[in-house]
Amino acid sequence: MAAGNDSRNARSVRTIKEFPVFHHHPERRISVAVTALLTAGAVIAGSTPAVAANRDAVRSHLKGLVAEDGFPGASATVRGRDYTAGVGDVRTGKPVRPGGQVRIGSNTKTFTAVVVLQLVGEGRVRLDEPIETYLPGLVLGDGIDGRRITLRQLLQHTSGLPDYATTYLAKDIFPVQHRYVPPRDLLDLALSAKADFAPGQSWAYSNTNYLLAGLLIERVTGRPYGEEVTRRIIRPLGLRHTYLPAIGDQGIREPHPRGYHAATPGGALRDVTILDPSWAWAAGGLIGTTADLNTFFSALVGGRLLRPAQLAEMRKTVPATGMWPGARYGLGLISTPLSCGGLMWGHGGDIYGYETRDGVTEDGRAASVAVTALPGAVPDPQTAADHVVQFVDFALCN
Repeated sequence: MAAGNDSRNARSVRTIKEFPVFHHHPERRISVAVTALLTAGAVIAGSTPAVAANRDAVRSHLKGLVAEDGFPGASATVRGRDYTAGVGDVRTGKPVRPGGQVRIGSNTKTFTAVVVLQLVGEGRVRLDEPIETYLPGLVLGDGIDGRRITLRQLLQHTSGLPDYATTYLAKDIFPVQHRYVPPRDLLDLALSAKADFAPGQSWAYSNTNYLLAGLLIERVTGRPYGEEVTRRIIRPLGLRHTYLPAIGDQGIREPHPRGYHAATPGGALRDVTILDPSWAWAAGGLIGTTADLNTFFSALVGGRLLRPAQLAEMRKTVPATGMWPGARYGLGLISTPLSCGGLMWGHGGDIYGYETRDGVTEDGRAASVAVTALPGAVPDPQTAADHVVQFVDFALCN
């Protein structure tokens, strides 16, 4: 996911010839399936046989996520064009609607990181200052000392802080599906465990890092986290379908495919569309669309959200051990080599009911895909997880 449920073990490779061969993990690649970039004054791309064939290939690959992997539904936005496959409601059999909202999970982390880096650009916080400076007396525990953990280490997952989600979701989502939990309670849960390693000595994905980033945003700005994300990112970019649910809001506002989960791989699917996302918050609580994700990441990589100095810091990466081959983590932003050469920048997210993968390239290609269950709910989680990523790589590289 994002908050707490990212799959990190996808290693199988689809043998069907349409998919490029490479291995992956959770928050992985993202896609665009139009290689027919035409110069100004050329023939309209949509009218060429090659583009039509590419679109058919994208549809075919998306359908494979449903027919072969067992996801109930899938949707994607590839260079401004929406694609869907499967059903948006297993009870009624109604198809997935184009442009529907989904929970975007850990893509939220990139939004959070952008707000923090904007505060850096404004001179209100410093990346290499200890978190103790901004949240005094809050980050203490067994092997945990906020005086030794910098803001940069939080955003890059090199803090060594244990992940609260590991404990909170230890018995799956069903026991806590409708439970509200405030951020401070989640932090207490994290700090009750021992540090994973000394700050800066390794890398490990932890939602606790972004829980603290959210608390820092509120302390420094004096305003709610969701308000700052909306004011600084969502509204300026015109992301009309992206928002952070209010306290107590368990639904999804606009038309959406329903999300499903199973207690065991291939088990009976249960509807988890309605859930309290408070446990995800600044680490994974946002709702949006694949089109909005493309707009957001394109604007970010294109320099519209951050000053050059802060964007450069965001793109300084370290190896993301335990993710997929070649993945490197910046400050809330992941770079991944594409099978066709070059890099993709994005993040991706897993949260119960939905998995999203997204990203953009330096030359402006962008794509996002969403499926309506986590890979852990379908019969072959590792293979299914890989196929979601491979869909994106295909779309970006075709």
